[in-house]
Amino acid sequence: MARRTRGRQKLGEMLVRDGVVTDEQVESAVTTAKASGKRLGECLVEAGHCTDVDVAKVLAEQFGMEFNPLESGEDQLEVDKDAIPADIIRKYTVLPGGKGGGRLKLLVHDPMDLDALETIRFRLNVEIATVISPRSRIQALIDELFGGGQAVASDSLVTESIDVSVDRSVDRSVDASVDIAAGEDQAPIVKLSNKLIMEAVRGRASDIHIEPMSDRVVLRYRIDGVCHVRDNLPKRMQAALLARVKLMSGVNIAERRIPQDGRIKMDIDDQQVDFRVSCCPAYHGESVVLRILRPDSVKIGLPNLGFEQDHLDTFNKIIRRPNGIFLVTGPTGSGKTTTLYSALDVLNRPDRKIITAEDPVEYSFAGINQCQVHESIGLTFSSILRAMLRQAPNIVLIGEIRDREVADIAIQAALTGHLVFSTLHTNDAPSAITRLIDMGVKPYLAASSIQAIMAQRLIRTLCSCKVLDDAPDAKQLRVVDIDPAEAVGKVHKAAGCGKCNGVGFKGRKAIFEMMMMSAEIRDLAFSRAPVSELRAAALRTGMRSLLGDGKVKILNGVTTPSEIAKFAQADTLVEANIDSE
Repeated sequence: MARRTRGRQKLGEMLVRDGVVTDEQVESAVTTAKASGKRLGECLVEAGHCTDVDVAKVLAEQFGMEFNPLESGEDQLEVDKDAIPADIIRKYTVLPGGKGGGRLKLLVHDPMDLDALETIRFRLNVEIATVISPRSRIQALIDELFGGGQAVASDSLVTESIDVSVDRSVDRSVDASVDIAAGEDQAPIVKLSNKLIMEAVRGRASDIHIEPMSDRVVLRYRIDGVCHVRDNLPKRMQAALLARVKLMSGVNIAERRIPQDGRIKMDIDDQQVDFRVSCCPAYHGESVVLRILRPDSVKIGLPNLGFEQDHLDTFNKIIRRPNGIFLVTGPTGSGKTTTLYSALDVLNRPDRKIITAEDPVEYSFAGINQCQVHESIGLTFSSILRAMLRQAPNIVLIGEIRDREVADIAIQAALTGHLVFSTLHTNDAPSAITRLIDMGVKPYLAASSIQAIMAQRLIRTLCSCKVLDDAPDAKQLRVVDIDPAEAVGKVHKAAGCGKCNGVGFKGRKAIFEMMMMSAEIRDLAFSRAPVSELRAAALRTGMRSLLGDGKVKILNGVTTPSEIAKFAQADTLVEANIDSE
């Protein structure tokens, strides 16, 4: 994607330098461009001072891009018109020139139309190599390939019919929003909301983000942990779309001043999918996020989470212990809930009573007693825990240990014969002990009740189209602590194919750091030792760090060095600068 850098010559100056236009013509075009909002080059062409070929040549030089004049038509370009939907080609006046090295060559006339490039990149899920060509020649070739009509393909998210059907004079008031949101199933906003939800689910997205800006509404999907812009909606559609989503999720559509949470249940492709909806007031309107909760995502089986065999054997032993606390740590979105639910799925048998306290309950499990926290009525984590311990459970799951009161109850449950699962927000496994002590938990209670702590992160995995990396970047290898000799014949890189839409990655797995509580670690915890000492002791007693587990996955061809380096780096080389893929 083109970015402006310091010292780059201006378009007008370069055209004057080449003798294409005069200073006076540039000044006149600058005035016109400021008044109309058009590009300078477009104004110069419309005024007849130069041709779009002249402008395209200078743009290619200005941005350091390849220039293709399209003088010999389609044969020179080798257009692959099926590589991009026709609606994108017509809407943005671009042409695909085939793929190479996992990148799509794309002919554009405006390298600064970043919204268009981002939208195309996401729609196709492929990296783009831009080539600059004259607009008139791109348009002529489009008309030759597709005909001169202006029909919009049916797979466009915001089709022309939806855009036109929403009255430009729609009032931003709640009443007007409700009229559109609660209309017939054929209403444009209903079509739009249903389409974006179904598209996100089918595209393996984990979240849908609806983000109002000053002049538009940005729609983004998070796929494999990475956010992609899907589309930019007209600002006039904001109130109607937000009202529709809020109506579906059962929240108060008239309340825009405070955060609200709701849920949506929809049948998509013969499967019921739940959506957790969060509405948060923002400067340009409410930002809404739909978290997609697939019922099968927590029943994929422990081996498919990313465990190496030794970690899997240890994990299975831990979750079958009769008592104690097992903590899973990591930042938001690192897969902690999925890991614990997968463990409960294994343990969910008629002879065991399992109770959970969650905020919110994300996945519904048959055979498990799940309690939803409602702090507004006094149903807090601590009150639920006190009540559930009187029901003689075998296994207790606490959604998150947030304060000392919950931590104390969890520890008492562990010390009185219950197996307790919970999560904690820390960067690594040893930090969980110091975090609990900082909350006010007595060190001897933390040391005696905790059985194991596991930290995890989610990393993207290579698609089956991966290829062997014959010359891996030495800098990247150093950052993930892999010797170049060790990497020979083992390190792979992304290639790109139809299954992964040219990205080279498909799906995610976790890297783990499993710390078992040894006698040495318990003594250190009792004496309030710093994290560095706890970590050193854990490594001495056999803990494999996140980086170590990532190295195993790199050498097994599961992922790439740069993907692991996003989450774990060698301590002595954290200052190294890696280019992310």
